[in-house]
Amino acid sequence: MKKVYHRIIQISGNVITVEAEDVPYNSLAEVATGGRVSLAQVIRLDRRRVSLQVFAGSRGISTDSEVRFLGRPMQVSASPDVLGRIFTGSGSPRDRGPRLRDDLIDIGGPSVNPARRIIPRRMIRTGIPMIDVFNSLVESQKLPIFSIPGEPYNALLARIAMQAEVDVIVIGGMGLKHDDYLFFRNTLDAHGALARSVMFIHTAADPVVECLLVPDMALAVAESFAIGGKRVLVLLTDMTNFADALKEIAVTMEQIPSNRGYPGDLYTQLAARYEKAVDFEGAGSITILAVTTMPGDDVTHPVPDNTGYITEGQYYLSGGRIDPFGSLSRLKQQVNGRTRNDHRAVMDNMIRLYADYRETREKLAMGFRMSGWDRKLLQYGERFEARMMDLSVNIPLEEALDLGWQTLAECFQPAETGIKSDLVAEYWPGGTEAATAKDGNGTTPA
Repeated sequence: MKKVYHRIIQISGNVITVEAEDVPYNSLAEVATGGRVSLAQVIRLDRRRVSLQVFAGSRGISTDSEVRFLGRPMQVSASPDVLGRIFTGSGSPRDRGPRLRDDLIDIGGPSVNPARRIIPRRMIRTGIPMIDVFNSLVESQKLPIFSIPGEPYNALLARIAMQAEVDVIVIGGMGLKHDDYLFFRNTLDAHGALARSVMFIHTAADPVVECLLVPDMALAVAESFAIGGKRVLVLLTDMTNFADALKEIAVTMEQIPSNRGYPGDLYTQLAARYEKAVDFEGAGSITILAVTTMPGDDVTHPVPDNTGYITEGQYYLSGGRIDPFGSLSRLKQQVNGRTRNDHRAVMDNMIRLYADYRETREKLAMGFRMSGWDRKLLQYGERFEARMMDLSVNIPLEEALDLGWQTLAECFQPAETGIKSDLVAEYWPGGTEAATAKDGNGTTPA
């Protein structure tokens, strides 16, 4: 029988404070007022002073309201029945389906011991050339998508959810507009991906504490499926909203602020979620892709800055495209040698030539005369952007590599690409003899 406390000593915003003993951090409590019961979570312990964030807000709560501690953290169902379902940040059904009470597990547990992890060695195919060819996504990797508000990052996540070659998709939305939530739901449903997905959605109108619960809910379910042998991809958007929720609660608690008002433990809070990415020996894996919006496109902002120290690279979304120079997958070398023997050569040399194209475009803008080589680069760069960088392109890895060879062959002679002759002999479209018929502009005479 849990003890009931009848005296609230402070109410500050949606945070209430009581004096109690033997209360675990992050545990739940019920706050009863006039027949209405609200759920709350312990967010601070200061000797006997216990502060709780009330999910539904503190309106109607008075100092004589009853507080009963449940002695356990928030729980979520890890039953297979969660697939195809949509929940709020507190785990309540958002899709008007039944509440699931089977296979309940605690959220927010510790990360897997690094000694029990294995070296990542498998690629997750997405059908997006800028990911599959140039910055491969690796199982158990943790990668942010750096962007600015207004970029199509949610559309990118939805497309990855539809096409990624994994067993289970877990989506965690934080501070979403209602239209964004409907976009995720309708897009996945229309393409048949909802049946292998579970969504935890916090909208901007929901209580702020639920925003903090979304990543833990999503990752707890993901870990349960991964232990059961499933390859799980967790998609989180937007971790900046998560950090802002941390800041809002810290201000309410009158904590001493750190950089730009964020709490001093921001790095720890982010790392506790990202470090859930893991590949289990003899079981499944958890891979994390998380959107991080950068206010003012400032990569030194505390959220992206701290994120960069935790994660293994980033995808940089700019101008509706994944920027090849701002993006980096530090684990891609673990897998792109296992795909096709020309993968690394195509990746390295296409990016090198695209960098030359960018320099040539600057020369053109400044009025410099274009040489024959410059004209080749301009032709190549335009085709590279249309065929590889456009996010509407949807082709398997092998077709993307073949398309890369085709693009090179249309613009250059084999010796100009810098690719080894044995790979040119094997993959050059039409054979190397076709290239010798090209004129100095890289075009085939009539």
